[in-house]
Amino acid sequence: MNIRNTRSLWMLAAFALASTAMAGDPVGKVYITPAFDMVDDDPDRFVEDTEGFSLTVGYAATENFNFEGFVHSVSFDGDAMNPQDDLELGFNALAVFNRDGWFSPFLLGGLSNLQTDFGGTEDDHILAGSWGGGLMVSPAENFGLRLQYRQRTQFGGPSFSDQIYSVGFQFAFGESTPKMMDADSDGVADSLDQCPNTPIGTVVDARGCELDSDGDGVADSRDKCPNTRRGAEVDGSGCEIVRGVSEGDEQCPRTPAGAKVDERGCEVDSDNDSVVDSKDNCPNTAAGVRVDIRGCEIKAVIQLPGVNFESNSDRLLTGAEQVLNDAAATLQKNPDLIVEVAGHTDSDGAAAYNASLSERRAREVRNFLVNAGASGDNLSVRGYGESQPIADNSTADGKAANRRVELRILNQ
Repeated sequence: MNIRNTRSLWMLAAFALASTAMAGDPVGKVYITPAFDMVDDDPDRFVEDTEGFSLTVGYAATENFNFEGFVHSVSFDGDAMNPQDDLELGFNALAVFNRDGWFSPFLLGGLSNLQTDFGGTEDDHILAGSWGGGLMVSPAENFGLRLQYRQRTQFGGPSFSDQIYSVGFQFAFGESTPKMMDADSDGVADSLDQCPNTPIGTVVDARGCELDSDGDGVADSRDKCPNTRRGAEVDGSGCEIVRGVSEGDEQCPRTPAGAKVDERGCEVDSDNDSVVDSKDNCPNTAAGVRVDIRGCEIKAVIQLPGVNFESNSDRLLTGAEQVLNDAAATLQKNPDLIVEVAGHTDSDGAAAYNASLSERRAREVRNFLVNAGASGDNLSVRGYGESQPIADNSTADGKAANRRVELRILNQ
């Protein structure tokens, strides 16, 4: 069929659809847009600017995006050797802004197939790309005046670039997607919002309620103790309540549930060694003696079980870190202790070499303790080599035990 003849059929179909439509483009509706076009053609076509017609069928997919297909028809007047009719079939994607307002600007981009009839010769089919934008003026919900500009550039053959200006009426029909009602603008629909009056800007959970990270019933914005253990009874500030102590007198609000407390709400330390009873492995320590972080008396030598080394190396074996961290905490608890870090080896190798190796091992432990918070001024280093074994060097286990470091108290 000749393109000139098909144009009138498209126009009749467009206005027939328009007359039965509800008439705009609310979200979820299909719309049609018959339009008159003004084509400012590429000068290299050697034809006159002319008018055409287009019909667009689209779908308002979301609040900000439309997808549509279109047909555009135009006949150019040229010289006797250069008449041409164009029929364009294409697809556009639109970014729509302010859809609910009277004036809704949009941007578009798309691809199309451009069929050109030169009159008596075989038609050309050329791929083209478009970009542009426009404005929808909507005096009614389902009806609008659409103003559009589109620049079309051919990808195949001559790179003609045409500018197309359109004026059309847009009609929508079908059922629109209900807009979510969210009175407090927290992103949770009113029908699901269990906290409907959340202040604007507040971060909320799936129920529309302010976040409560530790689940104590006090919102994060008011919680002065944000890491309360699960199930604990808390006050209005989100801090755990210790029974038997009035809220105003509470000095240790983080005391574990069930712990024995004094009149200040703090855990009891029966032997006054600064280690509370729930953590005290030696609850009856004599008054005035030095204790480690477990509440046990510090003897002349602090053994470091688990602090061992690879054979012929000052590299610590796995498992030493926690023991050394506890030792560093004990030294921090007793800052008056003067300590010798004593290194030892097994019997393998020459005695002189082992003396050097044991000193390197002692120095490695000292460095670890200092990095963990112990005072370097109170720590000296000495290597005893193989001279002071604590196990049988004839067995592998004995040798491993002898590759050790001890802390010797010098001011006991």
